[in-house]
Amino acid sequence: MKTIRSKWSLLTLAMMSLTLVLFSSCNEDETPTPDPNLVEVVASNANFSTLVTAVQTAGLVQTLSGDGPFTVFAPTNDAFNRFLTANGLTASQLLASDGLAETLTYHVVGASVPASSVSAGKVTSVSGDPFYVSIAPNNEIWINGNTKITATDVLASNGIIHVLDNVITPPTQSIAQIAIASTTAAQPEFTQLVAALVRANLAGAFQGGFDDNFTVFAPTDAAFRNLYTALGVTSVDEIPLATLTSVLQYHVVPARAFSQDLRQGASLPTLLTGKNLTVNLSDLKINDSGLVAAALNIHATNGVIHVIDKVLLPQ
Repeated sequence: MKTIRSKWSLLTLAMMSLTLVLFSSCNEDETPTPDPNLVEVVASNANFSTLVTAVQTAGLVQTLSGDGPFTVFAPTNDAFNRFLTANGLTASQLLASDGLAETLTYHVVGASVPASSVSAGKVTSVSGDPFYVSIAPNNEIWINGNTKITATDVLASNGIIHVLDNVITPPTQSIAQIAIASTTAAQPEFTQLVAALVRANLAGAFQGGFDDNFTVFAPTDAAFRNLYTALGVTSVDEIPLATLTSVLQYHVVPARAFSQDLRQGASLPTLLTGKNLTVNLSDLKINDSGLVAAALNIHATNGVIHVIDKVLLPQ
């Protein structure tokens, strides 16, 4: 009889212990400690105070605190200062701009994208406009040719943050529009290139949007003047039309290639059938023409412009 009572007491004690464990586990499940969301992670870092203010001003706190998942490409305060200086803006002007929300959502992707999953190419942002990722030969990750990712995989409960050294904005002009606008700038450029495109009836080919992809190696006016001297002519009007057309086609690659996408020794097909360009990154050249380092990655809706100092001539 004592043995039965002892076993019963042990069984009762075991059941009570199990109940206590289950009850404790249930309480832990019911009152979890939430991980910080994207907005909270950014707000906890003083280096993102401008971004936080912008998100609050644009009314995006609730959205970016939602379930997600999101990937946020987050410019630091220094990145915002660099952007403001380059565009002649003050922080107040940026915060008061009608396009603030669109600018911010251009930095957001509606999916969780860790650095290990990032690949070169077109990415559609939450704003609806695409941006373009390039992976440089040293494996640095760039966006739109002018913004570098300086830190990756900062985790939040509803997504991932990658840190930027600049503010990214979508291009608003086509290659043709950029070239034409440059002809009337304070320091005019591309006057001869535009004249050549017009004469060859090619200007309209470069009036496109994001569905088009071109890389134009654009000779400076000085490069064209040097060509005129070498040919013994005074303008594009004196160059045979068929020759001029071939020369212009030889300057265009049918792909969107930022400088970070180029590789040493690469052979780039052009619009001139059967004729390729050779990349020489060591000397910063395309064929025998020098790339102008300060004028690379001019981003357009339909591609990218790299300025060169010599007109390329197909052999």
